[in-house]
Amino acid sequence: MNAKEILAACREESLPLSRIAVKRESEQSGVPGDEVRARFDRMLSVMEKAADSARAEEVRSVSGLTGGDAYRYEHYRRSSILGETLSLAVGCALSCSEVNASMGRIVACPTAGSCGIVPAAVLSTGRTLGLTREQMVDGLLCAGLVGQIIGEHACLAGAQGGCQAECGSAAAMAAAAVVEMLGGSPEQSFDAAAIAIKNTLGLVCDPVGGLVEIPCIKRNAGGVAGALCAADMALAGIRSHIPFDDAVEAMNRVGRQLPASLRETAAGGLATTKTGLELAARVGK
Repeated sequence: MNAKEILAACREESLPLSRIAVKRESEQSGVPGDEVRARFDRMLSVMEKAADSARAEEVRSVSGLTGGDAYRYEHYRRSSILGETLSLAVGCALSCSEVNASMGRIVACPTAGSCGIVPAAVLSTGRTLGLTREQMVDGLLCAGLVGQIIGEHACLAGAQGGCQAECGSAAAMAAAAVVEMLGGSPEQSFDAAAIAIKNTLGLVCDPVGGLVEIPCIKRNAGGVAGALCAADMALAGIRSHIPFDDAVEAMNRVGRQLPASLRETAAGGLATTKTGLELAARVGK
């Protein structure tokens, strides 16, 4: 399955990506379509709690290295230069990531290290623009379909393809979801996803001390900003000159070319800076 085949099915059946996603999942799993949607609705509920809890009160990571930034940012948001949707997205992304670092309950979409990007994009867009819960579930279904394609033709793990495989894939999923939620075409969703991949191509995975905290939490905030930017461009009619399938192929190739030191081993990048090593030593890593 690739984007070209999915787009052909959308045109042939006159269906949006979210409906194609439900149909494919139902056929592959044998689960009725309404239960597929119900499962995604339950995921949305988990995402909501993760996106809100660390903004409402300070949450600290198990290691003690990080925490409190989502709460701090929430109190700053009234002064933010980003506008309501994007500032809410940044706060939600920080919150989800801090909940993850505290061993709280999150939805790995597609991974725990990138868990803030899709929820933040879907919830901030849905809440600030007054969209229905059904529209937000549609966005998640679309995101899942995009993630499935990436997983089949590239990878989703930082240990295999760098952070482009985690935050980059999540940004692509989120960008496509926002376009779907706002009534864009399937072509525009894949254009948005391709733009998001291009803008994160080559992103390394260099967690300080091997923990999914520094710089991972802030990369989630940056990832959702990039996703919303990509979605906005696609909705404006800006096309990706490099099609989604080609962008995924490039991401797969680049991931394989990254040295092991830049693929979640904490043996390069920010993890081996003077400060990075000092922080790792604080937690005995």
